[in-house]
This record gives sequence, structure tokens and C-alpha cells, in this order.
Amino acid sequence: MEFAGKVWRLLVGIKDGLALLFLLLFFALLYAVLSSRPSAATVREGALLLTLNGSVVEEPSAIDPIATLLSGTMPASEYRARDLIHGLRTAAKDDRIKAVVLDLSSFTGGGMVTLQDVGEAMDAVRAAKKPVFTYAVGYADDGLLLAAHASEVWVDPMGGAVVLGPGGNNIYFGGLIEKLKVNAHIFRVGTFKSAVEPYMRDGPSPEARENASALYGALFEDWKADVAKARPKANIALVTSNPTGWFTASGGDAAKAALAAGLVDRVGNKVEFGKRVAEVAGKDTISTLPGSFASTSLRNWVAANPAPKTGKAIGVVTIAGEIVDGKAGPGVAGGTRIAKVLDEALDSDLSALVLRVDSPGGSILASEEIRIAVERHKAKGTPIVVSMANLAASGGYWVSTPATRIFAEPGTITGSIGVFAVLPTFERTLSDFGITTGGVTTTPLSGQPDLAGGLSPEVSQMLQANVEHSYGRFLGLVSKARGKSPAELAQIAEGRVWDGGAGRQIGLVDQFGGLDEALASAATLAKLKDGQWHAKYLGEETDSFAMFLKGLTTDEESTPAEARDWAGMIALRQSLSADRALDQLTRLVKVRGTQAYCLECPAPAAADSVSPVRGEDMRLLARLARLLGIA
Repeated sequence: MEFAGKVWRLLVGIKDGLALLFLLLFFALLYAVLSSRPSAATVREGALLLTLNGSVVEEPSAIDPIATLLSGTMPASEYRARDLIHGLRTAAKDDRIKAVVLDLSSFTGGGMVTLQDVGEAMDAVRAAKKPVFTYAVGYADDGLLLAAHASEVWVDPMGGAVVLGPGGNNIYFGGLIEKLKVNAHIFRVGTFKSAVEPYMRDGPSPEARENASALYGALFEDWKADVAKARPKANIALVTSNPTGWFTASGGDAAKAALAAGLVDRVGNKVEFGKRVAEVAGKDTISTLPGSFASTSLRNWVAANPAPKTGKAIGVVTIAGEIVDGKAGPGVAGGTRIAKVLDEALDSDLSALVLRVDSPGGSILASEEIRIAVERHKAKGTPIVVSMANLAASGGYWVSTPATRIFAEPGTITGSIGVFAVLPTFERTLSDFGITTGGVTTTPLSGQPDLAGGLSPEVSQMLQANVEHSYGRFLGLVSKARGKSPAELAQIAEGRVWDGGAGRQIGLVDQFGGLDEALASAATLAKLKDGQWHAKYLGEETDSFAMFLKGLTTDEESTPAEARDWAGMIALRQSLSADRALDQLTRLVKVRGTQAYCLECPAPAAADSVSPVRGEDMRLLARLARLLGIA
């Protein structure tokens, strides 16, 4: 029987291997058939259709082809902001495009600065006397920010709109950690460096509350100003000051309430919306489905309208997502990967270099690796300009210090100049179950750090000293880059987070502007005139099979299965909050070095915005919880 079992397992293994092989061959064949580059022939006269079934980001995340195939599921769709903006701007000038349509039914958001840039591109379409239509079942803050720039905003009768505003509660694990009797050894510098507070408190410190209140207040004022300017008839004051009264006045009909507040223009289903668009863009000559209209997808439009590449090259390197050690990314800023991209460009004939930073920070080792690689370009005499997107805080500011000039927007989050390290030990937990430690040491550091026996005083003192040294290095970089004295830095550092407007006032930012302004400044520094340069984006994804899979995930005909009515929209935000809380707990037990990371920075916008909690990361805490009978 034992021999028969071995044979059976061998046959099953062969079967599984063959199944995987045939699956890979199938996708390879499908790739060969479908992955040919769209051409101008795929552009149809009518509307430019932007079906955003996911989030708008600075840099879409990498896709692991094998993991994706084995999982049987596709990751959430991500749309590069640069592609949207380029598509909208070129559509404004092309007579084939009669209107622009944004289907936001499954839109999961984006950073405020990024969406404001998209909104400005939508304004360019309207300035060309072409209507911009949006449709959604439910609009939240990010969707409303885009919709405000539309000519006509539609909402489904089963949907509605809501203004939530930035901010909310973080999860604090201080009580749980104490209950588990885990010693979370925390080493930090910065009174306002609140990223460690979830592991040591049951709520925010007064300093963290003060900083967050000022930050979120400024961001919300910027959001309201953008919406009010683009859509003056929107009664934001009513929606935010008395949301219950506003909602109940319409009998709980969320769509009717949105119409009454001027957040939307029309209430109608998708077929009715399509008929309205067809009046402007023309009827669809290919599809006979109700509500169809003549249109061209974003993917086909961008492929048929490539960006110009005349003149000298100004390199653009995107630093997006958490900064981590190693080769991770895109979508995560792996220090080694980005440094390699920068070093490979050293021999290129770049006239200038622009860093597009959209990161809450992370590893200081990886941040320093990137910074040094930028400095190598600076040593060649290459002008360096930084363009801050939604976030450039902590490590995101660290990598920005070599810049000759820093651009940001009022809604950018920056600063957070502070560092920390967290190291848990479990001696108190284990002692309750009779587990103790003992042994022989030859130095005060033997066996340290001891997970089961705790940290020695010497190690604790050395870790704190090292964190203080790292903070001193951070201050030194900022002092040299911004020409500030220690006394001046003391007023703006200590982990405090600033909005872009305040950042400009205190000298962390040179001037307001987006990527276009940063590129123009880099061209000026390189003594290039208009028409003599083009942007060359370095480190773009080149894995053709991964790009093919990404094309499948951004299929504009596919729609996620989650409920998208008004209540479903609220439930989705609850789910994302839970994911972020689990991610914070994971940080306690995950192996990390000294960090320059911003807790106040909003979570990324993707539907799977927080890194999934992997079993190996949580296994230790889960076992402890089971031992104590709480899981």
C-alpha cells in the first residue's frame, strides 16, 4: 500500500505539472494573439471612454505572472495618472473626439494631488468646447473631486454621493500588546513621530492629534476649494455640516439627496446615460446593446497618440509607494531597484533629472541608497529637480534632499522628518507558561537581541543611540539641502507632518507646481528652450508577459463583483480600514530596520491598497493569541 501511495502521489504531481504547463502555454498563445500594440486604426470617432475600474496611481504595481496564474485571481486595476492626463489633453485637440466619458462606477480613488491633475486635464477638454460626462452608482470624495470637473454628472437611481473628508481613527494595539505581555521596544526621535504610537498607546498623543488636526484640516480646505471652483453650485457646506438633515430631507434617497445638493446633475441608469452620450458622440455602429455609444478606450487612444520624443532627454524617475530594501516594485519603491535605474542612466545623455516622489517613506537604508544614486548624477553636473505628488514624507523627503529645486502642490503631504525602530520580545508572555531562558554569555551582546529573553540594557541603549544618529544624519541632509540652522530645523522637524502650503512657507518646498512645472524648471536649469527637450521615463516596466497580464486586469469591460451602491461604497471603505489595521499590526512582527515612515499619510488608493497580511508575518502573534485563548 505504501508503494501504491507513492505511485499515486507521483501521478498526481505529474498531472499538476502538466496542467500548469498547458495553462502557461495557453496564456502564451493568448498573449501572442492579443498583445499586439493597438494602432490608430482602433481609434473611432465618438467619445473617449475612461472606464476606471480601480484606482489612479503615479506608478502601477508590478504583477507576478506566475503568482497571478496560480492564484486564479487578478489584482485590482491601476491606471497611470500620466496616461489619463495625456489622453485627455490629446483628446481636447483631436476632432475625432466629440466628448469624454468617465465611468466611475468601480472607481476606488487616488491621491488628491493626482486627481487634481486629472481634473485640470478634464478642464482642458471642456475649454475646447467638448462635453465631459461622468457616471457612477456611488460618488465618494475622490469620485466627487473628478466629477466636479465634468460638464454633466450622472448618478444611478440606486446610488448617491457622500462627502466624508480626510481623517478618521487609527487602530491602537497598546492594550492588546499589554494583554499578550509583549514588550514592544520602541526607539524613536521626534516628538511628533507618531508611527510608533499604535504599538505603545491606546490612542493618539496630544502632539499627534495636534499635528493630524492641522494637516487634515488644510487638506480638506484644499479639497473643498477645488470642488467649489470647478462646481460652484455644489452645496458642500450643507453636505458636511448637517449630513443627517441633508440626507433625511430626501427621505433617505441618496441619489435625490445628491441632486438636491448640486453634487450631481442628472439621475438615471446606465442605459439612459448612454443614450445621452450618444446624442453628442454618436451611436455605436458595432454594438447594439442598450445604452451603447461610439467610443475609443483609453488604452487604444494612448497607444495611438504617443508622447513626442524630440529634442534632448530629461530623465524622470518615479519613486512611488513605501520605500523598502531590495528590488521590489514598481508600485513599491525598492531601493536597490531604483538605484540601479539611476546608475544605468549615468551613461545616458540626460540633460536633467526629475524625481517624481509619491511615497510615505520607509527604510532609511533604502532611502539613502536612492539618495546616493541621485547624488552620483548631481556630481556629473546634472540638474536635479523634485516633483512631489500626493506624498513625499519621511523617507520620501530623505530622497528629495539632493534636489536643486523642489515642487509640490498645496495638497501634498511632506515633512515627517524623524526616524524610529520597533523590536518586539516575548519574555513576559512565555514566562506565564513556564518558559524561561538561560545560558552562558561572553559579552553583554551575546545572544542579543533575544526574542524569548528580552533585550539587554546595552542593546537597548545602542539601538536608541543608532536611531538618534540616523535622525542626526536626516537633519544634516535637510540642513545642507535647505540651508537651515539647527534652531530652524527644530521648529519644523521632530516628525511633524506638513501640507504643501505650509511646507512652502517653512522652506521645505520651493514653489507650487506639478510634474509639468518641474520638467520646465529642469529644462531651464539645463538651458533648454521649449521644443528642445522631452521627458524620458526611466525604469518603465518592460516584462512583456507581465504587461500583458496587466492589460487583462485593466480590461474596461470587466467590473469587480463588490456591491457599488451607496451602502456598498461605505462598506468598501470599512473593509479597507480593516486591511490597514492588519497591516499596522504586521509591522510589529515583520523584520525591518530603522524606519522613516509617515503614519498620518493617507493609505494608498488602490482597492487592495494595503499590502496583504501574509500568514508567515502573523504566525507568531496568532499562536500567542491562541495560547491565551483569545483567538
